[in-house]
Amino acid sequence: MAWLLVVIVGLVAGTIGGLIGFGSSIMLMPALVFTVGAKAAVPIMAIAGLMANISRVIFWWREVDWKAAGVFSATAIPAAALGARTLVSLDARKVEMALGFFFLAMIPLRRWLLAHGFRLKLWQFLPVGAVIGFLSGLVATVGPINTPFFLAYGLVKGPYISTEALGSAMMGISKATVFRTFGALPWDLILSGLLVGSAVTVGSWLSKQLMHRISTANFNGMMDALLAVAGLLMLWGAFWPDAVPG
Repeated sequence: MAWLLVVIVGLVAGTIGGLIGFGSSIMLMPALVFTVGAKAAVPIMAIAGLMANISRVIFWWREVDWKAAGVFSATAIPAAALGARTLVSLDARKVEMALGFFFLAMIPLRRWLLAHGFRLKLWQFLPVGAVIGFLSGLVATVGPINTPFFLAYGLVKGPYISTEALGSAMMGISKATVFRTFGALPWDLILSGLLVGSAVTVGSWLSKQLMHRISTANFNGMMDALLAVAGLLMLWGAFWPDAVPG
């Protein structure tokens, strides 16, 4: 019954994450922690998240901005490997605390940047990819961090979903390789991740069917809501780690 709940949550999370570009792990992590404990939840989520991002790239293949994804990935891939290697011997509580405050601050900041016409140039994805890649190796999700930069480049809806997903998939492959190398990703957790990832993938397919029905205003509103949830959950995990089961 617990795994059935995880699969159902994965389906819903995949649908919402496919609409906004992030949020799947935010919804799935509590269910996974409740089922398998916090330690096993992170690598399972890494596999499920990788599948989710790959599926979004496939479903939105024709709308990927290959230049933006390529420049971002050029620095994000090695930085993600470095971050994952650092995580093996690092307490990431302070990082989670800082990111929690960052996510909450991004809600008004993102609105302010949009109102003032801020635009990101292609070459600026190089430093952005390096920073986000490293952070992605330290924490479960950096989707909320990716969001304002890809949007500032001028990507929305399908192009944003697919391009951000491709960059995240590249980081996910890099992290999974490092975790596997250092024994943090055994086969039983891989199989569990594939199960959860399959449900998320179906949700990603459903999200494409719903995308054309969402207005830009509702898209931005849902994004702000998930940024708030992401920030609060990060702070909860940083300040009250003992409240998390497992």
